[in-house]
Amino acid sequence: MSTEHAGGDVEGSVGGAHAAGSPRETAVGGYLEPIRAGGALLWRDGRDGGTEIILIRRPDRGDWTLPKGKLKNREHPVTGAVREVREETGLTPVLGRRLPPQRYLKDGWPKQVEWWAATTADPGAGIDYPPNEEVELVEWVPVKEARDRLTYDHDVRVVDSFLAGPATTFPVILLRHLSAGEKRAWPDDDLLRPLDEAGRADALALPRVLGAYGRPRVVTSAAARCTESVLPYTVEADVPTRTERAFTVHASAGAPSPGGSPYGVEEAREAFANILAEGLPTVVCTHGELVPQLMAEALTRLGAPFSQQMSLRKGSFWVVHVASTGGGLAAVERHAIRA
Repeated sequence: MSTEHAGGDVEGSVGGAHAAGSPRETAVGGYLEPIRAGGALLWRDGRDGGTEIILIRRPDRGDWTLPKGKLKNREHPVTGAVREVREETGLTPVLGRRLPPQRYLKDGWPKQVEWWAATTADPGAGIDYPPNEEVELVEWVPVKEARDRLTYDHDVRVVDSFLAGPATTFPVILLRHLSAGEKRAWPDDDLLRPLDEAGRADALALPRVLGAYGRPRVVTSAAARCTESVLPYTVEADVPTRTERAFTVHASAGAPSPGGSPYGVEEAREAFANILAEGLPTVVCTHGELVPQLMAEALTRLGAPFSQQMSLRKGSFWVVHVASTGGGLAAVERHAIRA
């Protein structure tokens, strides 16, 4: 759980003056590895047509804050944020767009909190959270009132970041298949090359990571290493799944590339553009050769600048968050399966 204190010059309380001026956000004199934490701004449509967000009150500090907490050792930030929010509110978040991280000092040591906007997995569920020594109250609060009630400046900045962008978004997750060993060591058709031991271990971890974004459907290359990468997730989440020829790289000797161009670039980009246009949460699992091309297609269509590095290592993924209304780019984040 979160462990920061409610002192003015440590947390940066909104209501009072700071004894030592504005709170520092970095340590003095050099780099200190930050304490890593994660959280989510849970929101819903209010009864009056406005937006409500979840606030928590902590009895030992007497403060109002957003749900967040420290990541465990080697815990993935995505799953850590989900765990902390569930522990502090009793509600399971479905992560939406990524929000800017917040950095501040906690007892003189830098702390960095990763943030997401989020809705609840069960929108109709009420708050059923018994008070305890860490959280005494969980409450849906109109967002303007919540902004005034929050104790800390960095929490207010999270709310302002949320209000500055679209609330409702959908994720398109572009996954490079998991580790499958070296192609030159595989004696048969490359389409049949399976995951290796590391890849199979990561495939078992994938459901928790992808599940943080809800239950996105799967569209995958037909290559064995791609279908095996997403198999545990598709079984556990019970989501629609199909293979897509355009996302399949067939590099066997003498085999023509799909679409008539190297790695089927034009066909693959068109198929990815169609997925973006459908407006549905989707995981696309494909090959490293196609990842930069598909990201270029997404960023071009969404009117966004290009990243200098759009490629992915095996077992990594991009999440492109698209505004549900208007279709603009809301956020982009990149992760590896292993934290």
